[in-house]
Order: sequence, then structure tokens, then C-alpha cells
Amino acid sequence: MLAYAFLAVLTATERAETSPSPGLIALTCNEIHRLFNTLIVEPIRDLRHRLRWSTWRRRHQHRARTSHDQRREAFLE
Repeated sequence: MLAYAFLAVLTATERAETSPSPGLIALTCNEIHRLFNTLIVEPIRDLRHRLRWSTWRRRHQHRARTSHDQRREAFLE
């Protein structure tokens, strides 16, 4: 519970202080957890790959959300 509270506070702080780059969703608790594990808990040799993967994942989620919203709007019209 304490770890999730930490992630929730970190996520809220990140969203309040910065806006996501265009075409990306805001950082989520799950994404911060993955980045935290990658950067701190289990450092790996291919750090750049992990950071690029995170950006790709957030961009993909943004495109999926946009497509979903467009399909929902088209259905309701």
C-alpha cells in the first residue's frame, strides 16, 4: 500500500508540474513503476532502450485513446 501511495503521489505531482509532450499520454502509476524498476531497482545495460520503449508505449496509448474516442463519436452521431 505504501508503495502504491508513493506512486500515486509521484504521478499526481508529475501531472501537476508538467504537461505531456504532444502525442503522448501523461505518465501513469504503472509507467512510473516500470521506469522506477528499470532505473533504480534493476539497472540494466540498455537504459536508452527502456526509455525509448516507454515513450513508444505512451505514444501508442495516446493513438489508441484517440482512435477509440473518434470511433465512439462516429457511433453516437
